[in-house]
Amino acid sequence: MNVEVEKKSISEEKYGRVQSVIRWLVLVVFLGWIFVWIMTPTNTYQQKWKHRLRAKTESVLDTQGANLLVYTSPILFIAALGCVYVHIANKGKDSDEVSIWKRLVLVRGPLGIVSATELAFLSMFIVLLLWSFSIYLHNGFAKITHKSAAEQGVKVWEKRLASAAVKLGLVGNICLAFLFFPVVRSSSVLPLVGLTPESCIKYHIWLGHIAMTLFTAHGILFIIYWAVTHQLSKMLEWKTKGISNVGGEVSLVAGLLMWIATIPRIRRKAFEVFFYTHYLYILFILFFIFHVGFSYACTMLPAFYLFLVDRYLRFLQSRYQVPLISARLLPCQTLQLNFSKSHGLTYSPTSIMFINIPSISKLQWHPFTITSNSNLEPEVLSVVIKGEGTWSQKLYHLLSTPSAIDHLSVSVEGPYGPASTNYLRYDYDTLVMVSGGSGITPFISIVRELLYLSTAFRCRTPKVVLICAFKNSSSLSMLDLILPNSGTPFDISNMQLLIEAYITREEEHVLETQSHVQDIRFKPKATDAPISAILGPNSWLWLCAIISSSFIIFLVLIGIITRYIIFPVDYNSNKIFSQSLGSFLSMLAICVSITMTASVAFLWNKKHNDVEAKQIQNLEGSPSADKEVESLPHQSLVQATKVHFGVRPDLRRMLMEVEGTRVGVFVSGPKKMKQEVAAICSSGLAENLHFKSYSFSW
Repeated sequence: MNVEVEKKSISEEKYGRVQSVIRWLVLVVFLGWIFVWIMTPTNTYQQKWKHRLRAKTESVLDTQGANLLVYTSPILFIAALGCVYVHIANKGKDSDEVSIWKRLVLVRGPLGIVSATELAFLSMFIVLLLWSFSIYLHNGFAKITHKSAAEQGVKVWEKRLASAAVKLGLVGNICLAFLFFPVVRSSSVLPLVGLTPESCIKYHIWLGHIAMTLFTAHGILFIIYWAVTHQLSKMLEWKTKGISNVGGEVSLVAGLLMWIATIPRIRRKAFEVFFYTHYLYILFILFFIFHVGFSYACTMLPAFYLFLVDRYLRFLQSRYQVPLISARLLPCQTLQLNFSKSHGLTYSPTSIMFINIPSISKLQWHPFTITSNSNLEPEVLSVVIKGEGTWSQKLYHLLSTPSAIDHLSVSVEGPYGPASTNYLRYDYDTLVMVSGGSGITPFISIVRELLYLSTAFRCRTPKVVLICAFKNSSSLSMLDLILPNSGTPFDISNMQLLIEAYITREEEHVLETQSHVQDIRFKPKATDAPISAILGPNSWLWLCAIISSSFIIFLVLIGIITRYIIFPVDYNSNKIFSQSLGSFLSMLAICVSITMTASVAFLWNKKHNDVEAKQIQNLEGSPSADKEVESLPHQSLVQATKVHFGVRPDLRRMLMEVEGTRVGVFVSGPKKMKQEVAAICSSGLAENLHFKSYSFSW
């Protein structure tokens, strides 16, 4: 036994060293990439470095070669290293969570809840934008003289207006270069700094607002310039070489429609409008590339490239139906869906899965927190859905009708979750989880993870205090979901669990029994396959292979196109190869390279998944599918629960009274609840409180 422990310790130490090396290498490459962005607007880069790089790459990769080298390659290299890093975190030593993201400085305001590190990075990003704009503007204005303006038949101020418009567009492209990083769901870049896509959506929102402000100003200034110089006909100009004005206008209109749809009132009351309008990103990016040319678009390519890889893998996964084996309908308009999953599919607590049900909507995908534990329940994956929106209400009504359906076609994408759960085991003496309504769902998965650790390894787990607020007593049935299905080996007595449940809109009365809980069984089709990891158990290594090999294939294709198509036209004839056609061929090369490599990886792993799927037969008789509510060990849960009627939790008092040198305070629920908890944790009255928020803002 001691030998095994010693081997494990040595292995973890080795993994830790490898992760440290990767982090330092990533840091060096990233700082180099940022240095390039800092130098880009300067004359040193524009007049010296840029020409030298082009001279060395132009014969093979045309004008885009230099930009591919300095803007695209470093980030894809970081993404490949990130895949190795996360693979090590999953197979060996857990990656450490970056605690600097937790120190709060802003609680209320347009930016939401913001930590000191987030504010510092936002400030540095704004400084980068101001630096770039000022240098661009200074160098641009220095070239504008009365003579140069007179040669073009315009005034100096008009020429400066056009120059300022161009510089705003160049600065907006910096935002575009970062815009897609937060929306890559299977991101290997974000875990390097302890982030998840779910927690980074606000960065995507910030970048989107800044980018559209700059691009809108860019377009308006050009329209003003064309109007005062009597050149409005240029709005219909599409050049063979250079800037295509029509492409920019189409891209701007698509961006404005997306921007308008993000207005909070529209997003809340007409979510489908927001959802469908966001598909205009395809037109936005496509015509942006036509507008500036593919060579310059390479500056924003790396994040979008990673997004395309992720999006295509999601497309492949969503083409297959998964078996929904059962559902539980709770009296609080909440339902639990139970899917069959392969044993090889593992996921972390608080992971998210996107679900599509074609019988309700063929296009809508909605994210839900996974409440099951892949270790305690190796054959079942469960999500909880609160009937609050139109889509979820339709689903609840569909399942609750007397003529119950015997099969429901479902497609999924995911799961997506944090790379590390180290903080659950080592970081805290006590975990205080504050939830409102359906916000309890992430905490169900956390409790089950701690339950698994305490049962399987008999290791010390933090004391858990769950503070949950519900409007009605019927929502108390959601507490039953904390316990795994019967037949799962666990011992809740090993945990220190205390549940403080608050019913805010009802006075005390005798609690009803669970007779209103309805169980529904489904008959899966022969074509259904259990949910499995799309790229198998070594999915991160496969993703690394896809990113690196697809980019190499893309470079080869670009080289062939440049050498045998563009070069002969531009240099061996009097014709000029169309920039738009060249951009289209380059985009086609990206799509072909990603499609080829991702499809091969998917099909290779699908063979393994199909073999495992054949082993999962007769789901109706499996021990994971036939679970009766009455068989769950509720007694321990009831003893750990205190119910309070007609009051709201006094969060300040409760948090201040929690003992422990390090107390993790997790919150999931309404915006006001998050702000209240964040304000308490950042007030400085209790130095032992460490805040963490879970959001549903996808």
